Amino acid sequence: MCKRFVDQVVIVTGGAKGIGWGIAKVFSQEGAKVVVADWDDVNGPKTVEELRQSGGEAIYVKCDVSNEEQVKAMVEETIKTYGRIDVLVNNAGIGVYKSILDTSSEDWDRCLDVNLKGVFLCSKYVIPHMLKQGKGNIINISSVHSFQTVNGVAPYAASKGGITALTRNMAIDYGPTIRVNSIAPGWVLTPLIQSIFDSYPDPEAQRKAVEQRQVMKRIGRPEDIGYAAAFLASDEASFITGTQLFVDGGLTAQLETW
Repeated sequence: MCKRFVDQVVIVTGGAKGIGWGIAKVFSQEGAKVVVADWDDVNGPKTVEELRQSGGEAIYVKCDVSNEEQVKAMVEETIKTYGRIDVLVNNAGIGVYKSILDTSSEDWDRCLDVNLKGVFLCSKYVIPHMLKQGKGNIINISSVHSFQTVNGVAPYAASKGGITALTRNMAIDYGPTIRVNSIAPGWVLTPLIQSIFDSYPDPEAQRKAVEQRQVMKRIGRPEDIGYAAAFLASDEASFITGTQLFVDGGLTAQLETW
């Protein structure tokens, strides 16, 4: 793997596991100094240790992205440790999979606070440092649910649609200094998705059924999203901003499945 991010500092929110873990791993392999920002005090340090054992440089900073003071402290710790921020990956998110009538106000607020407000807060406190540097990249992790969705995921779909719209606005507001793009993952095998499979009588059969509905006949890996994020943050993507990259194995290309 080429080292496109040597001496660059990358913040990955929600980087302790799942998609965030895959993103942190790829950036570390490409030479970046990685800040794993997460509220998971078990998996956060484990991920950092894994990156270090592979030859990378990384730190863990505990952070609830919906909490403004914690976000400010996380950004300050990054600057104190590394002196700059080159890439922000707004990945932290939670799933609230309910219809409007089944969603409480507390459910709604928590989902939007983490998934959408978290993108706002982290960007708000990172952007001034990027402007001062004269360069930066922000990558927001949205979802295929921002474009096409299913029944019973109202808060989640709304939050991801908001991320996609916010991405465009941020790109306009802060270009050409900062490029801002989003990624829309499809099915990716994370602990959350595995827990969904595990809720069925035959988890392996359920997973295979989902795989067969995919154009690529497999479920994505966290690293698949990491490779896409690294591309968007690289100089090869220097003319790409304000757009959304679907990394979904062709899921949204299909009209319907049988």
